[in-house]
Amino acid sequence: MAKTGERTRTATGSALDALHFALDRSSPVPLYYQLAQQLESAIEHGSLAPGNLLGNEIDLSTRLGLSRPTVRQAIQSLVDKGLLVRRRGVGTQVVHSQVKRPLELSSLYDDLEAAGQGPTTHVLRNERVPATADVAAALGIAEGAEVTLLERLRSAHGQPVAFLSNHLPPALLDLDTERLEATGLYHLMRTSGIILHSARQTIGARSATAEEAALLAEQEGAALLTMQRTAYDDTGRPVEYGTHIYRASRYAFDFQLLVRA
Repeated sequence: MAKTGERTRTATGSALDALHFALDRSSPVPLYYQLAQQLESAIEHGSLAPGNLLGNEIDLSTRLGLSRPTVRQAIQSLVDKGLLVRRRGVGTQVVHSQVKRPLELSSLYDDLEAAGQGPTTHVLRNERVPATADVAAALGIAEGAEVTLLERLRSAHGQPVAFLSNHLPPALLDLDTERLEATGLYHLMRTSGIILHSARQTIGARSATAEEAALLAEQEGAALLTMQRTAYDDTGRPVEYGTHIYRASRYAFDFQLLVRA
């Protein structure tokens, strides 16, 4: 099997210097796709960080021993995903990595941390409020009963990814703001002895309002992914109702589908 494994070299100190590309020229998988997948993986794992320069297409094609159209197609596929941007007079630059989150009962903070995305949290609200009809129905309590409202802005690599709004029974656990900014909500639940068992979740999409766009560093009307989730503990008790919004340019759900026998 004919493979090429090249350590990139450049006198300009490109971020690609430390990367190794293994391109299988005998594979039916197109070379542009192989290159794009390896570049995307490097971005996702932080080997290529936001702001890193990749150089221009001529330099890249020379370093990798590929044709210029092949390199251009690989770069364009990542530009289309919002991972790279072309800057006149500068070259191709890493913008950010897209968060790919498994569709399972997990914490966004834990998923980002496991992927090396450097998650941070800014707590906007942590207070007691009366339950609305939707919140009351989800948590199985009376409308107007007191619940804890959390509103948090979650970032990865210093860039906002999601705005998280969660309602919880007020006596569930101690929700200290400092601890909430240091870790994820589900981690705090686990350390308090709450065993998460299952959840009901709905995923949708809509356009960002002006306020949401300002929070998430997007343009008003930009595409957002939405998620509503009610989580239950191992006794069947509802312990959390979340309504979250995510930047579609930076976030995707990743899951496997199986054929029903």
